[in-house]
Amino acid sequence: MSFARTFLHTSRALSARSSINPAQQALSARGQAHFLNASRTYATAFARDKPHVNIGTIGHVDHGKTTLTAAITKRQAEKGYASFLEYGAIDKAPEERKRGITISTAHIEYQTDSRHYAHVDCPGHADYIKNMITGAASMDGAIIVVAASDGQMPQTREHLLLARQVGVKRIVVFVNKVDAIEDKEMLELVEMEMRELLSSYGFEGDDTPIVLGSALCALEDRQEEIGVKKIDELLKSVDEWIPTPERDISKPFLMSVEDVFSIPGRGTVASGRVERGVLKKDSEVELVGKNKVPIKTKVTDIETFKKSCDESRAGDNSGLLLRGVKREDVLRGMVVAQPGTTKSHRKFLTSMYVLTKEEGGRHTGFHNNYKPQMFIRTADEAATLTWPEGSEGAKDEKAIMPGDNVEMVCEINKPLAVEQGQRFNIREGGRTVATGLITRVLD
Repeated sequence: MSFARTFLHTSRALSARSSINPAQQALSARGQAHFLNASRTYATAFARDKPHVNIGTIGHVDHGKTTLTAAITKRQAEKGYASFLEYGAIDKAPEERKRGITISTAHIEYQTDSRHYAHVDCPGHADYIKNMITGAASMDGAIIVVAASDGQMPQTREHLLLARQVGVKRIVVFVNKVDAIEDKEMLELVEMEMRELLSSYGFEGDDTPIVLGSALCALEDRQEEIGVKKIDELLKSVDEWIPTPERDISKPFLMSVEDVFSIPGRGTVASGRVERGVLKKDSEVELVGKNKVPIKTKVTDIETFKKSCDESRAGDNSGLLLRGVKREDVLRGMVVAQPGTTKSHRKFLTSMYVLTKEEGGRHTGFHNNYKPQMFIRTADEAATLTWPEGSEGAKDEKAIMPGDNVEMVCEINKPLAVEQGQRFNIREGGRTVATGLITRVLD
């Protein structure tokens, strides 16, 4: 795939990314519920007796992602592999219950005979794409939910693009609400269109498992053939089709902070998905980013899904209890890292692709000293883009036009823990205008 096309996929997928305060508040509330439990002193131990896989439900708003998630927990609870979570327990935020949609990512745990799953129920509503991005970035595989009555819709396509660009290699399709469709040809058409769509975004469309069923029937114990039996078929397909990931545990520990909250009497918790390495309880760490000087602290407790862990490792969704750190000193976008292994930077050389108007980008070019917003890992910062000193663009004061592949210097307002080879997105006015790669740190 060409340089431009690779970056185009990333940028189109992230084109609706925006800050939503209510959703961030909901995410914070969920963090407290799903990581360290403020009402307990001790937690059940987290067992690592099965391969761990991060998975999630993605797809268009109101196609049944949360209903399917609830149905999965119900079925697996019957087998002793989960705790049943009703729809309302997954959509916890008041705004979600009122609107009947998911606006933030919900973290759920269940098992099958062969695996342990951390399941993320992602929002499908376009207004909350930023929170969907956070959820998808933690996935090893995904279940894309498509309503048989609608077929593929805008967020169906957008979520597929995003999943591909954050590294999801395989997806299972669940065609939902088949109880509302009497015409079998309609179901065949939906399946055919989904295979074509998967192939167009680089997935194995011809071989991808597609399960046709009704999550609501499974949840309400109706029509077993399209209900509970299809949940079993779906999970069997997930077990067999989505590969067990190889975790990068040899490199120094790093976790990008997604959420922060305080527990009275215990301290400050930073939560997120571990990018690499292994961290033992009582280890020294550094909080890097947003400040020029790293904050040194110790991790006194580690939990995932209300279970205590002796260690946190690559792929885990962990909550880390930090000693002697104030809530206001820990910010989303910082990283928790092994001391001395990563640094904050403000200035770096980048290789970028600028989106065209047809790709959702700018209608016109931009010039030297362009000031957009940069998104990297879980952080976003104001940035200034300039031509490299001595370049042809700097000499000619050349405009950067949509469709260009360019080398630019990026300087952000506050330092972030960035590294050579990291991807980023450049946004302006609610849309992605460019996407690229850090090629060299300059400070």
